Amino acid sequence: MKSKSSSFVLRPSSVVLFDFDGTLSAGDANWGFMRYCFLHSFRPWLFLPVSLCGVFVYWLSPCKRCAGGGLLWRQLLRRFISANLITRLAPAFIKRHKKLRFGWAKNQIAKERADGNMVLCVSAGPEYLLKPLVSDLGFDAVLCSVMEKTRPWKYEFLCNKGNKVVAVAEWARREKITPVVIRVYGDSDGDAAMMNLAQEQVWINPKTGRRITAVG
Repeated sequence: MKSKSSSFVLRPSSVVLFDFDGTLSAGDANWGFMRYCFLHSFRPWLFLPVSLCGVFVYWLSPCKRCAGGGLLWRQLLRRFISANLITRLAPAFIKRHKKLRFGWAKNQIAKERADGNMVLCVSAGPEYLLKPLVSDLGFDAVLCSVMEKTRPWKYEFLCNKGNKVVAVAEWARREKITPVVIRVYGDSDGDAAMMNLAQEQVWINPKTGRRITAVG
């Protein structure tokens, strides 16, 4: 009799990955929401000294751009964000930011799904912004940064750079599949680790939304 471990094989599944900011949409939703808060609430101004400390820590940090690194400066910059602020301001910001989506995005996602691929959005954006921003696009899964519920300025998981690969691997483990990454759509070096998983790399100009090049 074969053991369970020897007889159990994860099924291979074709997967296509999309970054969000600069790939499916112009601008950066995360930084855009922070600016929006300063324009529509007095609370961020009260925390301005803390945010400036975040800028100072950023310039001193040797790991400012590492995957999962530089959490301190990121959290200091976002220290003013509260659950109440998100409830009050995020819906209007999301409605406005959806207008920055590139016109090809929804049709391309639908085409990838029609071709039999599982389609994922993998982004550094926080879940309270990203999931509503892409809720109408038909993704099989949305993988993003996870913030503490009661302290939404504090990261539980930063879905950035190499951590995007970690997020995809964790998702595949939960789904009990072996992902075969057919294509990755991205726009910056933050997507490079994810791009290395793919058979085809599709780079997008973050300003125009047009394809720059595709590497097979």
